[in-house]
Amino acid sequence: MSSRGRPRAFDRTVALKRGMEVFWQHGFEGSSMTDLTTAMGISSPSLYAAFRSKEALYLEAVCHFSETAAAGTFRALMEAPTLREGLAGMLNASIGCSTQQGRPQGCMIALGATHCAPENDGIRQELKEMRRTLQDTLRLKFEAAIADGLLPPDADAASLAAYYATVVHGISIQARDGATREELTAVVAHALAAFDRITRVNDPAGLA
Repeated sequence: MSSRGRPRAFDRTVALKRGMEVFWQHGFEGSSMTDLTTAMGISSPSLYAAFRSKEALYLEAVCHFSETAAAGTFRALMEAPTLREGLAGMLNASIGCSTQQGRPQGCMIALGATHCAPENDGIRQELKEMRRTLQDTLRLKFEAAIADGLLPPDADAASLAAYYATVVHGISIQARDGATREELTAVVAHALAAFDRITRVNDPAGLA
């Protein structure tokens, strides 16, 4: 049988997960091909055959991270019955994602490719858009709460969204720097207290 017709001798999903963890720990530019092939248990030709390039592997790894390790953060925001519960769930899920034992600390999307060489600007832009998606979703949530009278009419939905997105990203950075779950949970308590102060007058029943 020709090499073209041979099945892969490795599990692509397992290899992707291992590559994801290398990128999660070291970033795109900090991860060498040797780091990747060693962790993934494959040769360079096999990596290129399965994933086309380091860049394509990285972007697929980021998507895999978003759909697995980080999925709970977005889901908690979207599925909660109230905005406050959604914010609490999102922030606590972010802590969980950023402080898992046996895995890199912090969020791969929040930490990834904020600075990179000009030739890798496409990767930086892709992660910027992924981070922006969370902030845009938060803005829509706050706009809906204002329209429903659960937040004051003069509340700034865009600024509130930027604030809570910043808290999510800050949790990731603090976790990478060694902050404990207890310390990060205290940060979340302050962020939720800020929300409670905004809603207290307009929503005394706590429906937000």
